[in-house]
Amino acid sequence: MSIVLSVSLPEQLAKDLNRYAKSAGRNKSDIMKESLSLYLWEAKMKNVRNSLSIKAKFAGFI
Repeated sequence: MSIVLSVSLPEQLAKDLNRYAKSAGRNKSDIMKESLSLYLWEAKMKNVRNSLSIKAKFAGFI
C-alpha cells in the first residue's frame, strides 16, 4: 500500500531534482523515496551512536 505525500520544494531544489532525474533516467518519486529512506537510516544510526557513546562513557570505556 502506498500513501501519496505532497512536498513543496524551493525552486532551485526542484530544478536540481528534475535535472538529476533526467540525467539518471529515473523518476523523481523514486529519487525522493531513496533519499528519505537514507536520511531516516542515518538519523537512526546517529541516535544509536549517541546512545552507545553515553553508555560507554558511563561504563568507563571512553
